[in-house]
Amino acid sequence: MTWFALTLSLLGQLPADGAAQLQKVDRMLPELRRMATDPEVVAAVRAQNARRVSLDSIREKDFTWQASPMLTAFKQQVLGSACSRALNRHRARLGLVVAESFAMDDQGALVGATRRTSDYWQGDEPKFQVPYRKGQVLREKPFFDESSQAYVIQLSLPVRDGDRTIGALTVAISLLDL
Repeated sequence: MTWFALTLSLLGQLPADGAAQLQKVDRMLPELRRMATDPEVVAAVRAQNARRVSLDSIREKDFTWQASPMLTAFKQQVLGSACSRALNRHRARLGLVVAESFAMDDQGALVGATRRTSDYWQGDEPKFQVPYRKGQVLREKPFFDESSQAYVIQLSLPVRDGDRTIGALTVAISLLDL
């Protein structure tokens, strides 16, 4: 099946009232804010920030991450982290509606994730830039996400340590399971 045919197939499964879907997504914001303020997520982001990894090193890890479709030792380390376990607990509680979630440090590098993402470094993308630099929630347009293999809307929120933004959290909401 081609990507175009798959997209048309998925669009046919979406409810006709897109505004109602967006309202359902917006009603999830309190739960998503709980994820972004989870003490284990905040502690993990704070700890990774404290390591002060250079952007060159992050980009090198990103290149390696993208170069291999295999579950490498580094990918396993990220997916097995305390942050990932906390995100997975939230995902289990919320159910299939959460297609994936991942937390990022102050440079946009992954701290934890509920599944393998397509890349390690998100720092060049609005999903990191808007919540981290502007402190705002970003609700992207619906799209077919290759990582989660679901038609989703991604919401990205700031991760804060007190009043200070220290990272970002992205949660992909499955529109077919909403």
